[in-house]
Amino acid sequence: MPSLPFDDENLPLFTVGQVSSMLEIQQAFLRRLDALGVVQPSRSSGGQRRYTRNEITVVQYVVRLADEGMTLPAIRRILELEMRLRELEAECDALRAALLESRRRPDREFLPGAESTLQPGSRRPH
Repeated sequence: MPSLPFDDENLPLFTVGQVSSMLEIQQAFLRRLDALGVVQPSRSSGGQRRYTRNEITVVQYVVRLADEGMTLPAIRRILELEMRLRELEAECDALRAALLESRRRPDREFLPGAESTLQPGSRRPH
């Protein structure tokens, strides 16, 4: 069965007016988020902002943080740090998987004492 356009969470379908109505926020707030680089939707060929479902979820999160008293520059920084954390976790998972795979192959040399029980997706205790 073919997928419908609205099934794609990354397809920019929603206008500023639609998003502001859905989330019950001012259109000016959405434009401010874009101007400050907090949530930057793509633009239609006519220059109108178009939001994806994922971006709408981020806007909801931003609204919650703003309601808790955070400034928009602070929220932008939080979003940047959360994205970086996700990238580093993915990198760690990939490295753990590569390490496990290399340990399964006896033709590779290892550092003494490098035995570990780490599995992909697991975390070292702090």
